[in-house]
Amino acid sequence: MTIDLEKRTMLKLAALSAIAGAGAPVLAAAPAKLPLKVAYAYVGPVGDGGYSYQHDQGRQAVQKKFGDKVVTSFVENVPEGSDAERVFRDMANQGNKVIFATSFGYMDAIVKVARDFPDVVFEHATGYKTAKNLSTYDCRTYEGAYMAGVIAGKMSKTGVIGVVGSVPIPEVLRNIDSFTLGAQSINPAIKTKVVWVNDWHNPPKETEAATALINGGADVLFQNTDSPAVLKTAEQMGKRAFGWDSDMTKYGPKASLGSAVEDWAPYYIQTIQAVLDGTWHSTATWWGVKEDAIDMVSIAADVPADTKDRIKQIKSGLKDGTFTIWKGPVTTNAGKLVLAKGATADDKFLRGITFYVKGVEGKVPGGN
Repeated sequence: MTIDLEKRTMLKLAALSAIAGAGAPVLAAAPAKLPLKVAYAYVGPVGDGGYSYQHDQGRQAVQKKFGDKVVTSFVENVPEGSDAERVFRDMANQGNKVIFATSFGYMDAIVKVARDFPDVVFEHATGYKTAKNLSTYDCRTYEGAYMAGVIAGKMSKTGVIGVVGSVPIPEVLRNIDSFTLGAQSINPAIKTKVVWVNDWHNPPKETEAATALINGGADVLFQNTDSPAVLKTAEQMGKRAFGWDSDMTKYGPKASLGSAVEDWAPYYIQTIQAVLDGTWHSTATWWGVKEDAIDMVSIAADVPADTKDRIKQIKSGLKDGTFTIWKGPVTTNAGKLVLAKGATADDKFLRGITFYVKGVEGKVPGGN
């Protein structure tokens, strides 16, 4: 039975209400004037079937939830850099009182614009810089990457798996490493190849990278890019792959092993409710499986039952805190011990990952 989006979101919000931050300076002392204008900036097209699409699903959930209390808008294909600053200024000048910047590379621009519009609420996805009127929010996508790795470790016949990487920042490296750790939990000898495209959304480059990985021996592909190109390529070349950000099964039904799906709606709804109530304050939020912000869905029918059971156990353990992905010993592919035996990675460690774990081939671009 399909649960209505609004009902499902409200169920999640009820579970999440206790997690909201407290104690920081409140931006607004009174409820917002109606209708509240809310704007979103996307790094890709909303029709990409991936990251920007999924954020726009969250925007639509906000519009549905609050009705005529809000007016939402978006600008898609906003490049990271100076163009982003121009877009954010334009949004603020148009009277938007809440602006969501949904890509890591918007960070410097959003910090700069937030200083100039102290009465506007700014929210930056995947960033780490905050201010009195600027929050950050993120999804523990590495948890979805780990679960994909568990499936990949079981389904790979060659013992070689591949990743199409976007931009070599800690977020993406964390996902590549977590994918590898998941695969190694099933097959300790598995190897991971990585091809970087240095872009978030570039279907031609993503296709080329996926093709190179398959030609290099990888028979299961994973990605940290925003389009379905990797899954489509695997479908065309008779290999297997995963969807990322949203459920991409329809783009490669024979190739798809499952999709790691983000749900931004609960956070967006909680944020808008706080602004409307006059209780919003700057926070740094990082939600995962525990808060239903990331999930592995549409697992392929031919994935063995014991592996599907393992995924259920991982989800349950992540929810109740009995399972930890990053637990030592963990070494880099250069042999350096970065997490001692029995030690558990904290969020500071996870946010600062700049290395490949053992089993990932090559060197991190720009690294030592």
